Amino acid sequence: MKQHELWPPRGATKARKRVGRGHGSGHGKTAGRGMSGQRSRSHHGISPTFEGGQLPLVRRLPYKRGFHNPFRVEYSVVNVGRLAELFPNGGVVTPRLLREMRVVRHRNRPVKVLGEGETTVPLHIYAHAFSESARQKIESAGGTCTVLDPQVWDVPAEGLSQEAPA
Repeated sequence: MKQHELWPPRGATKARKRVGRGHGSGHGKTAGRGMSGQRSRSHHGISPTFEGGQLPLVRRLPYKRGFHNPFRVEYSVVNVGRLAELFPNGGVVTPRLLREMRVVRHRNRPVKVLGEGETTVPLHIYAHAFSESARQKIESAGGTCTVLDPQVWDVPAEGLSQEAPA
């Protein structure tokens, strides 16, 4: 068998429909477009949203503004006052400890400490973010604020001594 002897199998190809080539062809005169009307014209086109003059759905719905930021970071928030209640003698606070105590509900969200409430005990807090007011309150009470990487949930064991981290 040679290259010029190759043919597609029967039924694999279909003849192109040649319209407007006489009424004997079956597709002459109106070329399959029917009689008159908007759809029979060349370059006809109506918008996909056109509903025959009725107020279209896209105009009946409220105008949506803005966009959804796919890179937004959602934090689990804990206030300084709540930490002072949970740790009345001070100590080391980690995201894992807060999750075990069910203070933080979401498993995969980073923890942010906010400044609502007061604290007088030295808290050594490991979290993913701190508000400015929370940082001031914790450090004025003799505590420390250590910012963790967003993927880190566990603090290395050497950082978990009950004294202030060096």
